[in-house]
Amino acid sequence: MSQLSGRCRQALLLASIAFITLCRYQPGIAEWYARTVYPPLSAALSAFSSLFPFPLMEISVIGLVLALILYPIRLRKKGIRLRKIFFREGEILAWIYVWFYLGWGLNYFRHNIYTRLQTPPVAYEEQHFKDFLKDYTERLNTTYQSETEIDSEKLKEYVHAFYAKLPSAYGLTQPKKWQEPKDFIFTSLYNKVGVLGSMGPFFAEAQLNGDLPEVQHPFTYAHEFSHLLGVSNEAEANYWAYRACTESSSTALQYCGYFGLFPYVLSNASRLLPKEDFQAWVQTIRPEVIEQYEEKNRYWQERYSPLIGEIQDFTYNLFLKGNKIASGKKNYAEVIGLLLSLPKERK
Repeated sequence: MSQLSGRCRQALLLASIAFITLCRYQPGIAEWYARTVYPPLSAALSAFSSLFPFPLMEISVIGLVLALILYPIRLRKKGIRLRKIFFREGEILAWIYVWFYLGWGLNYFRHNIYTRLQTPPVAYEEQHFKDFLKDYTERLNTTYQSETEIDSEKLKEYVHAFYAKLPSAYGLTQPKKWQEPKDFIFTSLYNKVGVLGSMGPFFAEAQLNGDLPEVQHPFTYAHEFSHLLGVSNEAEANYWAYRACTESSSTALQYCGYFGLFPYVLSNASRLLPKEDFQAWVQTIRPEVIEQYEEKNRYWQERYSPLIGEIQDFTYNLFLKGNKIASGKKNYAEVIGLLLSLPKERK
């Protein structure tokens, strides 16, 4: 009986891996998963994880690492051959792989937002970009707030309402009332690697860095919440965070959106504009915004560990490229291309 159950388990494992591989090369199937399988699955997983005030993702990772270390020791003490131990360890790792992709990771292989909306990306035109810069800078300057404290419950209600009203063409799942980002347990570690938030795929948990400054909290909240709703692309997650904040009636929340986009506007402008034009544009930004931006950078730099951070950056860059995000970590800044390309009536 145990031999039969073992074969059934292995057959299920192989079938799951085959389905994941199929999704990797057939985005239409991954899109089907994102729109039909992921919504009820994420609702069930997040309903379970909502029963706990801490992220189950971090606890599960620690548990899995300990299991992978202690399990072979236990088997070895029982006299199990090394070859069989390695096989069992490999099977455990394979199930973790399956759990990651079936729980959330298959969203990496779905159609991108351009394909979902049947809207091709526009070619770069300098005047178009300059017009965007002018409009963006005016809004950034006008909405500037020295204090941006926003009630957490009101933020949750607003973000939920924003995502709930999006047309189905965008392909995001409907938010559930129990879904809310949780703070990291090991905040100091995430500070050392410069991580502001993440998506916990094992239990459908959006997670936030508890040390986020007030001005960064709403944008990061909306960014990570979009991941929970089926968005894997970082540029698209930034796009939704920007829209969620800037379409609010709250000036403070609007400013958080413009400020959250600022690093990506800055990097695109410095790369695309002639040096003189770039410097002239920087002069149009309110000094208070520049000061707040530099203060934010100093805040995180004091908590950052270059050694650990560089390892994390390298690893995450490879991870994104291995999951069909060809530009790796540069994908975050590609949000500007989305804002320039997507139809204005949908913004």
